[in-house]
Amino acid sequence: MDKVSRARELRRDGSRAEKICWHLLRDRRINGVKFRRQHPIGPYLADFACLSRKLVIEIDGDHHAFQVEADTRRTAAMEQEGWRILRFWANEVVQNPEGIWSAIEIALSDSSVTPSPSLSP
Repeated sequence: MDKVSRARELRRDGSRAEKICWHLLRDRRINGVKFRRQHPIGPYLADFACLSRKLVIEIDGDHHAFQVEADTRRTAAMEQEGWRILRFWANEVVQNPEGIWSAIEIALSDSSVTPSPSLSP
């Protein structure tokens, strides 16, 4: 399956947490900044990406607890391309969307700071 088809499938079949996060990000709702869903960066598809600020937001489900090494490689590859990465656990997005909003606002307001929320699964 090519990247475009895979991105469409991921957008269509997104998790509850991804849908909540997209509701926060769409229509330039946070600081007037545009985000894209399932944006290709190298061989990867970022869950959400702000091209103008080079900020990626990844929503990690429970399965990510078992693929730490793969996520580390993915993050490193995106960072090597100049992207900053924010990772949130899916349950945190569902339970605390206001906190996610705040963390994203902070990341957007200060491009020199990369917040690393240590949210537990």
